[in-house]
Amino acid sequence: MDFNLKQYLTEKQELVNRFLNLILQQFNQKHELVMAMDHSLMAGGKRLRPVLSMAAAQACGKDFLIALPACCAIEMIHTYSLIHDDLPAMDNDDLRRGLPTCHKKFCEATAILAGDALLTHAFNIMSQPEQVFKLYPDSQTRIKLISKISQAAGIQGMVEGQMLDMQSFQPKQKNDLDHLNKIHALKTGKMITVSVEAGALSAGADPETIEKLIVYADKIGLAFQVVDDILNIEGDPEIMGKAAGSDALNEKMTFPAVIGLDESKKYAEKLIDDAIEAISNFDEAATPLRAIAGYIINRNH
Repeated sequence: MDFNLKQYLTEKQELVNRFLNLILQQFNQKHELVMAMDHSLMAGGKRLRPVLSMAAAQACGKDFLIALPACCAIEMIHTYSLIHDDLPAMDNDDLRRGLPTCHKKFCEATAILAGDALLTHAFNIMSQPEQVFKLYPDSQTRIKLISKISQAAGIQGMVEGQMLDMQSFQPKQKNDLDHLNKIHALKTGKMITVSVEAGALSAGADPETIEKLIVYADKIGLAFQVVDDILNIEGDPEIMGKAAGSDALNEKMTFPAVIGLDESKKYAEKLIDDAIEAISNFDEAATPLRAIAGYIINRNH
């Protein structure tokens, strides 16, 4: 049977958006801080991380709704990272998802606090999911999820990757592929991997299944960043919702800068092939995961 990935992504994105909106509706909508949170969190986006989490739960043979609390928490953390990444002290970007970045729409201080609020409330949602969700993992599983997600987002994961990425602008930084892989395995990859792992944990998957899904996620996480770097050269700004060419302008360390554009494309394809191979013995319930891997290599935004 043919699998309609576009329909699958749309349905899951709409579901995540509905619950993210419910989370924000708990607060005063006229409060500037809440407006800034809403501006960035509800600006659209691919919702790739929560979709992966639900697809992983489905691949483990469970109702994907069990993963929704982790999905929303991860998307809140991801959005906080984008708000802070866009700040003048970091990437100094004016556009995100086709809209003014949070600090451009409001101000730097409000943007910083909006990011802080999204990050901290994500863990509140994980610890007390009954505020919004009817279906959620048991308390022991939620403790595991909080531990895994906090590690992936923090000094052993995304934040450390952001620090290494920032330092890569320095003129004496060694420009090699291993170092670049390390940056993005942390900065981008950790949160993608923990999204897949969170879906599997929420579904009560066994350790062997989780290990295979982690290999899959590690590969697509790195491929996602390689494609991002390629799109920064070849992408259409109107489709992407952000400027192209900024990496070269800022002399940023990227995969095309280190190994060339053509080799970057081959590298991304190899990573995706390895990802699909890692889940080759999964049944048709893993079809969405395989399709998402193909989407990552062929996306235009």
